[in-house]
Amino acid sequence: MAGSVQITGTGQLIELSRRLNSAGGPRLRQNMQRRIRRAAEPMRNDVQQTIRTLPIRSDAAKSRGGPSPTNRPLRAKIAEAVRLSVRTSGNPGARVWIDRSALPSDIRNMPWVMNSANGRIRHPVFGNKRRWASQWTTPLWWEKTVRQHTPRMTAEVARVLDDVRRQIT
Repeated sequence: MAGSVQITGTGQLIELSRRLNSAGGPRLRQNMQRRIRRAAEPMRNDVQQTIRTLPIRSDAAKSRGGPSPTNRPLRAKIAEAVRLSVRTSGNPGARVWIDRSALPSDIRNMPWVMNSANGRIRHPVFGNKRRWASQWTTPLWWEKTVRQHTPRMTAEVARVLDDVRRQIT
């Protein structure tokens, strides 16, 4: 599903969070949070770049073309809404997600529509609900991008956890 990927809830992260709380090391917590954020930033950047360069094509026979009547580029707006958050307490981990509240109200569902299994985007022509158009994009682009980064991120977070565990014990 487009919108969120997170490395959380593993037993190691939860146990480490408890130990950090008992050790009372705010410097240690900040260091761990910074390193986990650094591990997740390449994924966020790649997701943003994938959205910005995502090809959207239409039926060439039906398309009359022309510039968009809005000055709001769809892909750029969606890329700006990609967020990264890191938590070291409660449910610790890193999360890359699309903030729906950062999108204009008329395109709030667009990231999920664009990520559909068939890649079809169906929309009214210039807001005219009696005339509809279909466009296509790369199906499941979110999952493909995340899948490329998951092994690297998992290994990096495991390395951070081992370093912090060594410092605590």
